[in-house]
Amino acid sequence: MSLEDLAGQAVAAALSAGAGEAEAWAEETRSRDVHVYDGRVESLSDAGGRGVGIRAFVDHKSGYAYGTDLSDAGVAALAGAAREAAEVADSDEHAGLPDEFGATEVSGLRSAELESWSTERVVELALEVERAARERPGVSQVESAVYSDGEGNVAIANSRGFSASYSATQAWSWASAFAGEGAELMTGTGVGLGRGPEALDPEAIGAEAAERALALKGARQPESRRCPVVLDAFVAASFLGIVGGMLSADAVQRGRSLFAGREGEEVAHPALRLADDGAHPEGPASAPFDGEGSPGRRTALIEEGRLLTFLFDARTARVAGRETTGNAVRRSYRGPPSVSTTNLLLEPGDETLDGLVSRAGDGLYVTDVAGLHSGVNPISGTFSVGASGRLIEGGELGAPVRELTIASDLVSMLRAVDAVGSETRWVPFGGIVKAAPLLISEMAVSGS
Repeated sequence: MSLEDLAGQAVAAALSAGAGEAEAWAEETRSRDVHVYDGRVESLSDAGGRGVGIRAFVDHKSGYAYGTDLSDAGVAALAGAAREAAEVADSDEHAGLPDEFGATEVSGLRSAELESWSTERVVELALEVERAARERPGVSQVESAVYSDGEGNVAIANSRGFSASYSATQAWSWASAFAGEGAELMTGTGVGLGRGPEALDPEAIGAEAAERALALKGARQPESRRCPVVLDAFVAASFLGIVGGMLSADAVQRGRSLFAGREGEEVAHPALRLADDGAHPEGPASAPFDGEGSPGRRTALIEEGRLLTFLFDARTARVAGRETTGNAVRRSYRGPPSVSTTNLLLEPGDETLDGLVSRAGDGLYVTDVAGLHSGVNPISGTFSVGASGRLIEGGELGAPVRELTIASDLVSMLRAVDAVGSETRWVPFGGIVKAAPLLISEMAVSGS
């Protein structure tokens, strides 16, 4: 049975069980994961699965059930469980299927080569990543090198006659390298991602991990001051991932976003333009439709410094009297959709990284932050997090620094963006973010 047929059968079973409306999400996945250490395979897994999740709606109440028994009896039992869960759920006048269904054409979601890469070949790729990091003079250790890939086929069907499916692949690799010894040990991470292993450059990934660690070797604590700060793409992505989460309509409606009630207001410097694009042709999180069958699309979030909108699924859109933005995201068939970013995009600026550093004059280049996701207050947006990087002296990168904190609040930081870098990259930190370096005109830096 095809996944679309399976999803359709699950919907029919839910209606037969007494649901007023129903939706089913069917999924078949396979993933490989390779960890290598010191030239040897430390762990290797090759897993797959097939399952279905059913949402049943009864009198403005919804219930969810999922499972892997896909026999007729198994699907019927799941449908009954979803119907029973709806019976005991709280009433929600906004619950229900979306009003808009469809699929956007998104090309290039699958790698043509992934299936031809044997396990032995991807193991060798992971080993090449580790070798590339370890062979750099000055690297004392490579903590781990990892290769992972996955392929998935998904289908959705609902009681309003919508049915669609798609197939996608992903591959990514990363390494963590160390430079120095003992208390002076500094770390660096290298990352690569694409549709398949053929898109990954193991030499570049390993070299990036090594070079980021070596750039911090011998780092010392700087003096406290207020100064311009350049955030590298990794750090910028982490901050923007936090911002993206706060632009979820669910967070806004639950009172857990500092952006609540600020649509149309100036929340950032005009140089910063932010969008979410669930149908981006190169986006790792792209799909023809979201987790409840609304077509994938691009949603501009911040333009000319102004907050334009939030990200909605069907339920939060009804609460706000708006339309969905296609941001009902599913992690797997094991859970119902929830509002989230897909591919969060920072639009590039005109300056190279060297240009941003030159414009900073005397300041700080931040290449790593610690504890960001737990260190940001979702209501006020204030943060004070540990960081490391390099001093900027006379418009050039200087001595490495560590054991410092950077502090501000998110809106003040966004408004203080002086320039956006021209070199963007996909970063899987804080969600999927296509980020570039940012020049912040001033930030509090606490050191010695």
